[in-house]
Amino acid sequence: MLGPIINSGAIISGGLLGALLAKFIPSRLQKGLPATFALASVAIGITMIIKEHNLPVVVMALILGTAIGELIYLEAGVSHGAAFIQSKLNHLLPMPRGLDKADFSQQFTALIVLFGASGLGVIGAMTEGLNGNYQLLIVKSMMDFVTAMIFAITLGPGVMLIAVVQFAVQGILFLLAKPIMPYMDATAYANFSAIGGIIMLAVGLRIAKIMNFAVVNFLPALLLVVPFTYLWQYFFPE
Repeated sequence: MLGPIINSGAIISGGLLGALLAKFIPSRLQKGLPATFALASVAIGITMIIKEHNLPVVVMALILGTAIGELIYLEAGVSHGAAFIQSKLNHLLPMPRGLDKADFSQQFTALIVLFGASGLGVIGAMTEGLNGNYQLLIVKSMMDFVTAMIFAITLGPGVMLIAVVQFAVQGILFLLAKPIMPYMDATAYANFSAIGGIIMLAVGLRIAKIMNFAVVNFLPALLLVVPFTYLWQYFFPE
């Protein structure tokens, strides 16, 4: 499980460095960097979406998955958890100036999805669990280091807490890799990537404050898209 450890360490170190450098970064740069990263997230999302193999499957998984997320208040639960953690650690990790609790919770929740539910992280953790190759997570670690540093400039050192969530997600995927990976054929993986791309697109629009998607509520779609792919192939063989 070396990859998840390195990846979480990259978030912690990047978040710490960004928080330490925040007072030396001009405010205009602090405002410009998140918008740039939002654009990058949108671009990555579009690239992943065009890989879809069965559009009806992707749409059906997204709709039903989001409905499940809404019914169990998944986004609200994560948002409340983020606010609770920040309130308990406020003396150690103070809220950055100019940022209220609502803004912090909204952006922090989007970053949890960005770091913890990215397609690269999911496949990287499963790949290491299957054959011990953690190079995909090394690549993600380099990206996450820069990302955590950028967002820690505006959100403060609380960004480091996302490392705990990411490690838990990647650790679970690492352990489940052998029973799950054999079912991830090319078609299932393409549809899975498309769902991940839609989530990345929604995260980018949310960070840019264009549309406040409840991105956490989309996550159950990732669990539905693979079985839906096989059901589609069974009833509508090509």
